[in-house]
Amino acid sequence: MRVVVASLAEKTNFLSLVPVAWALRAAGHEVRVASQPALGSVVRHTGLPFVPVGRDHGFWRHLTARSSFDGLRGGVPLFSAFGSGRGQRPWAEELEDYKQVVTWWWRMVNDPMVDDLVAFCREWRPDLVVWEPITFSGAIAAQACGAAHVRHPWGADVFGAVRARFLARMAEQPGAEREDPLADWLGARAARYGVEFSETLVHGQATVEQVPASLRVDTPSHLDYLPMRYVPYNGRAVVPGWLRTPPGRPRVGLSLGSSTAAWLGRFGVDVPMVLEGLADLDVEVVATLPAHEQAKLGAVPANARLTEYVPLHALAPTCAAMITHGGTGTVLTGLAHGAPQLVSPRPTFDESLLASSVAGLGAARVLAPERVTPEAVAAGVRALLDDPRHTRAADALREEMAAMPSPTDLAHTLTGLAHRR
Repeated sequence: MRVVVASLAEKTNFLSLVPVAWALRAAGHEVRVASQPALGSVVRHTGLPFVPVGRDHGFWRHLTARSSFDGLRGGVPLFSAFGSGRGQRPWAEELEDYKQVVTWWWRMVNDPMVDDLVAFCREWRPDLVVWEPITFSGAIAAQACGAAHVRHPWGADVFGAVRARFLARMAEQPGAEREDPLADWLGARAARYGVEFSETLVHGQATVEQVPASLRVDTPSHLDYLPMRYVPYNGRAVVPGWLRTPPGRPRVGLSLGSSTAAWLGRFGVDVPMVLEGLADLDVEVVATLPAHEQAKLGAVPANARLTEYVPLHALAPTCAAMITHGGTGTVLTGLAHGAPQLVSPRPTFDESLLASSVAGLGAARVLAPERVTPEAVAAGVRALLDDPRHTRAADALREEMAAMPSPTDLAHTLTGLAHRR
């Protein structure tokens, strides 16, 4: 079987696809990763074959120039507010947010690659296309060449939930006020290749879901979900010698993500304030910070070890607790190893929703970025270490995740789906 793994040129988005891509390849299938040229070096480092398609997108350049759409200040319209408990907004406001997302995010990252991706798929004739949830061009290319296709979100299917809510709100409006920016854009692009718009272009024929059932969001019952255990993949890495020695004191890992901070030039929390809060605790702190961030710190507490990079899947098993920014990969990696977390979620996408969900199960405590003080950090970490209920809750989530089908199991399921097309 031939498989195309389609992703826009975004490292974090793509890395979540690597375990299933390798599972398919290990099962004997031919796999090609198709993305914009900028992702080439990242893909090559995974050992997977890379096919560059189209040209690179300019999303992050645009994002930094538009303060109203700044992922750290205001969050992504529609998504950062989902599950926040805010009341229903006027339809005109929700529609305008949807237009913003389609125009300045989804269209911007897909339009530069869709023509070339369709051409490649029509030439190579894959049986299956696996696409990350923003790469709608993967769904168009699959249907243009007759391949089966599945969507692969990096976490809970907030995309499906937000889409369902938008369609329900739209159905409530008078006919003259109904407008669907996603269908308008996606339908016009698909029509160029003889593909009619349907919700299958939005949701795929099935959706891979890596979060355990206890962390799911409500989505339409007609969507077909394929559960898969979350397998952390952080790219090529070397495990340092110090990490092979068990810590003498409880270890607290500090991981605040890399993608958004790298593009926008800052973290969402005050790192010196976090380290100050940990300075008087009887713990060993491991903080993963780029060199330019380390240079901003000045004096560093004696109990803190700074490192530019260490594989999180190797660090997390040694941690009694973690401090994170709420990113899906970081949170799930910690939970996969039973580490309770103090989460200070960025308002970028779904971080606040994930943080509150994990906290609701007892495996995390949430500290809003604007409320980060040394005293609040110290109190939060003490609670994680001193109250065994947090560790038990994190262990319960670890066991729930471990019981999910493996990427190898999913590869067999996907093979059957492709053969039924």
